[in-house]
Amino acid sequence: MEKDLENANPTILSVSELPSRRRKGPDARTGPDAGCDKIVFPRHHWPYGATSSSSDEDEDYAEEPLDEQDIYDLISPISDPEHPHTLGQLSVVRLPDIHITPSPTEVSGPNALVTVRVDLTPTINHCSLATVIGLAVRCRLERTLPPNYRVDVRMKPGSHDQDGQVNKQLGDKERVAAALENDALQAMMNKMLGGCD
Repeated sequence: MEKDLENANPTILSVSELPSRRRKGPDARTGPDAGCDKIVFPRHHWPYGATSSSSDEDEDYAEEPLDEQDIYDLISPISDPEHPHTLGQLSVVRLPDIHITPSPTEVSGPNALVTVRVDLTPTINHCSLATVIGLAVRCRLERTLPPNYRVDVRMKPGSHDQDGQVNKQLGDKERVAAALENDALQAMMNKMLGGCD
């Protein structure tokens, strides 16, 4: 017998409707004419797991600061705990609801303090798993972003009946740490983050 879902019929976007920079990259080429590809299509060392290189050629390319699309690409593939869809497909995370301060064009250096704020929109306004979803987004970003990035995950104002209480829980580092020590919650989070690279 299947468990009753709180929102059995959410609006679902197809993967092709989601904004993404990842799908737009060139395919890896082989052959003699592929030797210049790293000049034409320079590698981004971060955030998608490319290994660093010590070659002089790679030092010529400075890493671009992260923007909202990069953050979206990191968190949109997180699985919803109730539905067989991602947070991006369910519009729980949306590109316009990701804010970076200072803006990527104003970041003064690689170690400048940057705040990433993500406003989540639950599929229903009384979602009992809103805190779990927020924790998954927060964990994904904290595990992936460089140490000079600060993460602020919250419910979009008016999107949840108890958005103030959920936001307080998500903003309290001690509560977050205590929640992540719960084995059942940790197993759920690992399942939710399983589809992320």
